[in-house]
Amino acid sequence: MSQKEISTIAALATGQSAIIHRVIGNSLGCSRLRELGLTNGTAIRLLRQAPFGGPMVFELRGYQLCLRPSEARLVEINNAFPVT
Repeated sequence: MSQKEISTIAALATGQSAIIHRVIGNSLGCSRLRELGLTNGTAIRLLRQAPFGGPMVFELRGYQLCLRPSEARLVEINNAFPVT
């Protein structure tokens, strides 16, 4: 998957990292994502995803956060880094 194909954290592969660009929208859910630390310039990494499109576990700011894929699609990224 090339960097141009990745636009949100929902598209990250397990172990892949990225830098958050912004949270799309102004709903209460989007505000809550920002309050949880998903802000511009924050590094984030996908640790694992449940089977069959289940919740995704991310690591950011020294803690782990579990999001539904629909929530992860609201978080745009600038770029993604390969799995190391």
